[in-house]
Amino acid sequence: MPRQRVTLITPGVTDLDRARAFYRDWGWQPHGSSTPEISFYQMNGAILALFGRDALAGDQGRAGAELGTGAMTLAQNCPDKAQVDAVFDAALTAGAASLKRPEEVFWGGYSGYFADPDGHVWEIASNPFLPLDATGGATLPEQSDGMDG
Repeated sequence: MPRQRVTLITPGVTDLDRARAFYRDWGWQPHGSSTPEISFYQMNGAILALFGRDALAGDQGRAGAELGTGAMTLAQNCPDKAQVDAVFDAALTAGAASLKRPEEVFWGGYSGYFADPDGHVWEIASNPFLPLDATGGATLPEQSDGMDG
């Protein structure tokens, strides 16, 4: 099995019902295996799982720990600027807080940032250097710059 993979992303949330409502209103569909304690969303090759923040801290062996947000960005790449704007605006309509409206950025793409109701930061972007496959999956193009990682 390759080590460079993520199969499950679990943001801790303070109010699971509020988080479920946000993701539903943003257009995400919960998986049938969701329970009252955790909500699963099948993504392209991975799973998003919304889990209560206190329960997550306990599951990590850190009961009572205050888990933070915002130090990591979840990103969704889109094929073009119009879709970036549509996805971003749908998130705002669902209850996200705009951090930075989509705009042309220094690295040659187009992106913006919002925070979900629990403060988890999402970037919605179109990157001309990162082609997407038919399912929206991304694979880094081969480089010949001599860098070996």
